[in-house]
Amino acid sequence: MVTLRGRDKEERLRTFERRCKELGLSSTLQRRLILEVVLDLDDHPTADRVCEAVEKRVPGISRTTVYRTLETLVRTGVITKTSHTGKAVRFDTNIQVHHHLVCLRCDEVVDVMDKELDALRVPDTSEYGFHLTDFQVQLRGICRRCRQKEKTG
Repeated sequence: MVTLRGRDKEERLRTFERRCKELGLSSTLQRRLILEVVLDLDDHPTADRVCEAVEKRVPGISRTTVYRTLETLVRTGVITKTSHTGKAVRFDTNIQVHHHLVCLRCDEVVDVMDKELDALRVPDTSEYGFHLTDFQVQLRGICRRCRQKEKTG
């Protein structure tokens, strides 16, 4: 995923400010800082990775604060949470419809934009009492880097 820069990043920060007002949440400096860190990271970071990056800017910040703030950012809709078969939940700054490639060896997550995947017919889930609001396709395999390590290792 491409890191958000310049105007895109500023627009996402303004969107966050608006969403906080709409939801009656305080737009604190800590929340803004944590969002900036997530937007600056170049992949789908785990909460631990976000904590490490935030602690470089604000030594001593509580891990609990970072975790709770990440959940708040998801609730406001400025980032999403993506789960996969890897070790930890990942956070995603791409809030557009997209899907993921997941490496089963290194846990790398790569965004895939594909109109055919977007158009998949979603099964009727009403018998389960479930109302779908979104879906993502997750394609799992071995990334190029891990395959090359296997060949040379």
